[in-house]
Amino acid sequence: MTDPRRFFTDPGFDFETRIALGAVRYGLAEAGEVLATAATITDGDLDGWFDAWTATATRLRAAAEAAEAAGQPVSAREAWLRAAKYSGMANFFVLGTRDPSRVGPAWEWHRACAERGFALFPNARRVAIPYEGVTLDGWWFSGGEGPRPLAIINNGSDGTIVDMLGQGVVAATDRGWHALVFDGPGQGAALYRSGLPFRPDWEAVIAPVVDFALARPDTDAARVALIGISQGGYWVPRAAAFETRLAAAVADPGVTRVWSSWFDGFPPEVLDLFRAGDKAAFDAAMTEGMKEAPARLRFELAKRAEPYRISSVFDLLTELRRYDLTGIADKIRCPTLVLAPENEAFWPGQSQELFDALTCPKALLPFTAAEGADGHCEPMAPALRSARVFDWLEALPRTAPGA
Repeated sequence: MTDPRRFFTDPGFDFETRIALGAVRYGLAEAGEVLATAATITDGDLDGWFDAWTATATRLRAAAEAAEAAGQPVSAREAWLRAAKYSGMANFFVLGTRDPSRVGPAWEWHRACAERGFALFPNARRVAIPYEGVTLDGWWFSGGEGPRPLAIINNGSDGTIVDMLGQGVVAATDRGWHALVFDGPGQGAALYRSGLPFRPDWEAVIAPVVDFALARPDTDAARVALIGISQGGYWVPRAAAFETRLAAAVADPGVTRVWSSWFDGFPPEVLDLFRAGDKAAFDAAMTEGMKEAPARLRFELAKRAEPYRISSVFDLLTELRRYDLTGIADKIRCPTLVLAPENEAFWPGQSQELFDALTCPKALLPFTAAEGADGHCEPMAPALRSARVFDWLEALPRTAPGA
């Protein structure tokens, strides 16, 4: 799209910069730091991006350590969170830099900043959610004493856990809700520490998360909402189709076919090989094509494939076909809100498709360019987004889940 508000011509750089500016509202960034750092980066230079944001994050980490040593916990928390945000931005492109092997250590550096910041919230506690013989790392943010409604914030394919503060955590606790964030398979600690890949049957992930939440005496069992961000707009409806203990589900945006954003990027002749089931020819064509492909294209494939942990692109596309809500969305029974941002980049039109497929109580919530709230997950309007989401949630009648 033609947009006079662009910060970079590189769409990835521009999108990440927009997210950072939106995050200012929730204390995860400062506009001056974002613009000053962005001004040092050559458009499209992945190494330059990584180095610039890492430098800003390193400076803030030092400031956080100094503030903490001086007994200034609020200043320390603010600096830790910004260090976490900026290092997460750096890491987004690390697989395309001169040393992609830094991805694990860089993530650990980022996560340490996030956890040091989270620990300085008076209402936050780290939690471990039992899951298939291991645990999923998460954080519980209390909205106050006594049983209260709970918002479970479900991340997407490549966001960080610190981003979830601006995607619903602060908005929830400001309204007296508890909030729970966690790393599911393929996300954050589950990916980098436990090696767990994405899975399409997300109900197997959400069931133990809900078990954990309902075992707490401070959870209002009749008011548990599941909110999905980005690819979480697939996972949340998928889980809601089978998890009957949810009072509500929110998808931002609605995603009915995760695989479509992948298939759209392949040449027709290569897709013909895939559809013919010719794995050897398909993978050979991909291997040969990647030798001549621009470095940026090779990075994008590596980045998107990373959480699936499948080396063969043929096998990956085969697995992706399972990420589809056809014949599943109409099984959802809880009230469901579908966000529909104008200029959705990854799954255009699918919010409407999901809304049309639902047979439960439902609402479609548009966000427009005219109000500065367009684009994937409304990056520059997080407060507006959260206000509308929680206004909808709080207006729902109180009924027993599954009724």
